[in-house]
Amino acid sequence: MTMLGKLHRYRFQNPPANDGFSLIEIAVALGILVILATMAVPSLLDGVIRNQIKESMPLTELAKNGVGLIYAGTGELPANNLAAGIPEANKIISNLVSAITIDNGAITITYGNNASSNIRGKRLTLRPAVVADTPQVPIAWICAAKKVPDGMTVKGQDLTDIKPAWLPIDCRQL
Repeated sequence: MTMLGKLHRYRFQNPPANDGFSLIEIAVALGILVILATMAVPSLLDGVIRNQIKESMPLTELAKNGVGLIYAGTGELPANNLAAGIPEANKIISNLVSAITIDNGAITITYGNNASSNIRGKRLTLRPAVVADTPQVPIAWICAAKKVPDGMTVKGQDLTDIKPAWLPIDCRQL
């Protein structure tokens, strides 16, 4: 019998064992999946936090309108919520925000309620940028440490204490 014939007969008499994956192969595959999941979770969390911050921004419109009206009428920025003609800080709340405060024209959002525990108690400030001695020019709002437009002066103090990576693109210094 030729060598090929012997090999052919051996294969059919002793088929290869088909027992599935070995324990080591399964452990390696699971290890790779765990490593990939560990790398993915932080970036997903960052996206959730950025989304929550972005969702809270429309709530500032009330404060922006109050500051803008007072500035256009008097040429001065309001010192606080009362001077801007809006409710007290702890009355302007939402699912993600526990307070919105005006301090010398600057609007500070304090996160709380159902916001991520990573930003609960943290603040984001929107500061008014104005053209000096020209209250007719609308206010440009500067989010966190964003660059001030040429020809404008920013007012108020930036109290932002949220990690820059968590801020929406509109609020980051690029």
